[in-house]
Amino acid sequence: MIIIFKCVYLPIGVGTFHLETAQVEFEKSIKMLRSVDGNIAVPNEMLLSVDKLVDFIDGKDFDLAVVQNITFANAAYMSEILRRLNCPVVLWTLREPKADGTRLKLNSLTGAFSAANTLRAFERPFEYVLGAPDEEKTKEIVSSAVSAAKAKKAMRSLNLLQVGHTPQGFGFGRALDSEMLKVFGVNTLSIEARELIDKAKAFTDDDIAPYLDDAKKRICGLDDIDGKNVADFARLYKAYDEYVKANNIGALASRCWPDFFTSFGTPVCAVLGILNDLGVASACEADSYGALSMFICSYLTGKSAFFGDPVAVDETENTITFWHCGMAPCSLAREDTGACAGVHCNRKIGPTLEFGCQAQDDVTVFRIGRKADGSFRFFIADGSAPDKGRQYYGTSLVVKTENNAPDIINTAVKDGWEPHFAVAMGDISETLVILADMLGIEVCGF
Repeated sequence: MIIIFKCVYLPIGVGTFHLETAQVEFEKSIKMLRSVDGNIAVPNEMLLSVDKLVDFIDGKDFDLAVVQNITFANAAYMSEILRRLNCPVVLWTLREPKADGTRLKLNSLTGAFSAANTLRAFERPFEYVLGAPDEEKTKEIVSSAVSAAKAKKAMRSLNLLQVGHTPQGFGFGRALDSEMLKVFGVNTLSIEARELIDKAKAFTDDDIAPYLDDAKKRICGLDDIDGKNVADFARLYKAYDEYVKANNIGALASRCWPDFFTSFGTPVCAVLGILNDLGVASACEADSYGALSMFICSYLTGKSAFFGDPVAVDETENTITFWHCGMAPCSLAREDTGACAGVHCNRKIGPTLEFGCQAQDDVTVFRIGRKADGSFRFFIADGSAPDKGRQYYGTSLVVKTENNAPDIINTAVKDGWEPHFAVAMGDISETLVILADMLGIEVCGF
C-alpha cells in the first residue's frame, strides 16, 4: 500500500526574544525532523508573525502538523493553524536555556500553554513533547506521532474484506460498515464464503500449478498431506489471491469453520497464513476487528502479525500462550522447523500450518475492542517472545509480558475483552497510544 503522507513543521514565535538562540534551535529541529520524515515540509525561516504563518500554510493540506514554540507565541497562532488545517497536531516545547540571571531567551513553555488551551477549546486532540531537538526522547515521541498519523491515513485508504459471517457465538468480530468508516476511515467490503468456494472449484490443475509451487516453497511437508486436499488448498489460495488483487484488499476477515470443512472439504487456514505474508492482514473466524488490529500491527512494524487466542498462563515464567488452529504467517515460524503442514486438530483435515514462532526481543499484544455501549478501546501490552517450540497442534506464540501475566489475564477477562488478539513483532505501544488519541479511542494499558 503506497500512501502519500504530508507532514509540516511550524516553528511559531515572535521577534522580541533571543533570535540567535532560536535560530540555532530552528536549524537543529529541521535536521532532526528530516531524519524522521525526509519529505517533511519546512519553512525557509522561523514563522515570527501570524501573517508569515498564514502565508506558509494557507490553501495547503497536511496529515500531521508539528507545531513548535520556537519562542513564545500567543493563542492567535494556534487558532489560525486550526482554522486552516484539519490534521493531528504535535505540540513541541523547547527547553529554556539555563538561567544566567539575564533575559528569558525563548519562553517556549508559556507559548505551549497558550497553544494547548486553544487546542482544548477547539476540542482537538494533540500530542505533547518537551525537549531539545537532540534529545532521544524528543525524537522518539515525534517519530511515534508520525508513524501513528501515517497509520491513520493508511486506514482511510484501506479496503477490508469480510468473507462470510461470523460463526454463532462469535459476533464480537462482526463489524458494521458505517461504523468502520466513521471511527477508523476503513472501507468495508463483503462477500459470501460460497462465492470464493465456487470460484475455487472451477480451477483446473493447470490453473493452480503456480500457486502450488509457491506454497511448497513456504510450507514444509505438503507432500505428506492428502493430495486432493493439497490441490483444493491451492484452489482456495488462487481464489483468495485473485479476489484480493482485483479489489485492492489490504485486510481480510474470513469465515473458516464449518463451511470450508463441510462444503469444500479443505480448511482455509494455510491460505490466510500465506496472505498475511503477502501483505494482506488476514484473520480467521470472520473477526473484522481482529483483522484491522493485525493490519495496524503489520503496518507499524513492516512485519506480519500473529493472531490467536490466549489459551494458557504460566505464573512461574510470567508468560501467556497465544494459539490458533493453524493460520499464522509462515514468516514467523522457527528457523529450525520452518512452517510445517499438518491436519486440523479437531477436524483431522489438512493442510493447516503447524509451528511455534521465532523468539522476539520485543512484541506488543494489541486488540481493537468494542465495549457493550458500542464505544471502542485499545488493548495494549508489552512483552517479548522467548524461544519456545510449538505448544499445541496448530500455531503458537508464547509471550513473556512486561507486567504480571496472571493479573493481565484476570483483568482482561473481568473487563470483557474479546478472545482474539493480534501480536505485533516489535514495540509499538507508544505509537498505538498516540494513534488511539488521534482517533478519540480509550487506551487500556496492561
